[in-house]
Amino acid sequence: MRREQMTRREENRSLYLSYLELCNKHDLDGMASFYTSTIKVNDVAMDPAAVAAQFPPLFSAFPDWHWEIRHLVADNGNIALHFTVTGTHRGVFREIEATGRRVTTSEFTLYHVEDGKFAEVWDLTDMEAVMRQIRQGERH
Repeated sequence: MRREQMTRREENRSLYLSYLELCNKHDLDGMASFYTSTIKVNDVAMDPAAVAAQFPPLFSAFPDWHWEIRHLVADNGNIALHFTVTGTHRGVFREIEATGRRVTTSEFTLYHVEDGKFAEVWDLTDMEAVMRQIRQGERH
């Protein structure tokens, strides 16, 4: 493999690890600084502030929401990840009051990188698993 390709892969890996550190600190401004001005999320164009604005309801409901990398693969223009995500349900989430239950789920994300920023993101989080865990023990 050419040295230039290795360097780019290493740069993309380092870029993502820096971003993840801010995600796990719930630093919205820091997170937004990694997005291009015309980022697409699941094929929908958004500005960086709109992307960052999706996180506060999640962080409010799960103040300890944390992403742990299980797999990270980077190439010259893409970063693919598989996470285990954990959190404790301490606030309202999808109209369900806090239960105090600990949740764990899987997330898969693919980033396309342009000029050192995330230009496109495709993300799939198993939120149904989260809902099952916070509803556990409810009477229906």
